[in-house]
Amino acid sequence: MELKDQIIFGRKPVLDAIKSGIVIDKILVIQSLRGEFEVEIRNKAKENGISIQRVPQEKLNKVSRNHTHQGIIAYLSPLKYQNLRTMLPEILESEKHPVLLLMDGVEDVRNFGAIGRSALAFGVDMIITFAKGNARINDVAVKTSAGALLNIPVCKEKDMEDTLSYLGSLGVTVLASSLDSEHYLEDIKVEGPIAVVMGSEERGVSKVTSDYADTTFKIKQSNKMDSLNVSVAAGIILHHIYNQQK
Repeated sequence: MELKDQIIFGRKPVLDAIKSGIVIDKILVIQSLRGEFEVEIRNKAKENGISIQRVPQEKLNKVSRNHTHQGIIAYLSPLKYQNLRTMLPEILESEKHPVLLLMDGVEDVRNFGAIGRSALAFGVDMIITFAKGNARINDVAVKTSAGALLNIPVCKEKDMEDTLSYLGSLGVTVLASSLDSEHYLEDIKVEGPIAVVMGSEERGVSKVTSDYADTTFKIKQSNKMDSLNVSVAAGIILHHIYNQQK
């Protein structure tokens, strides 16, 4: 699989790309960017759920290999994101027990890719990520997933709370992996449509997730290690669910 991280740079090319519907994951702008263009690009990015990061000029020079970037660079996505509110009702109608996977602070791109690989292996129907807080799905993520991320519907949403509320309104049970839980994975009974939330290795799931989760659980393990790598934990959790649904 030959993939490389694709970028476009320059004010008009980036703005035109957004307006034409090209899928952009992330935009870098020079720290000093101000004025009418800054307002326009910020508003367009917000409308399309694209995160913007202010960086020093040296960073832009390095990424663009010293080409004329005019203080802005956009990373293109290697995949096409799906529309959650269009696709999820279709999945719920066609599948008795669909499994969704939400990323809540999975910042390492290789962990993200490895989780995607387990998701495909264990029959996950959809991955939901967010414009901020998670690793960007780039060429490294796709390669680490062994191409799995190109073969599972992926939705990128703007807001975690809004998404969890929407899932609840459709009868999806939210299960969150949390070291603070008093329940263990093997005690969880998988029934109906579920969404599994994987959080940050350092911070766990967010407070929003904890507040919305129907059930939290943890993986039973020895006391020789505080926690598992998030991609390993995801594999164990998804395998458990897969076995219950067989």
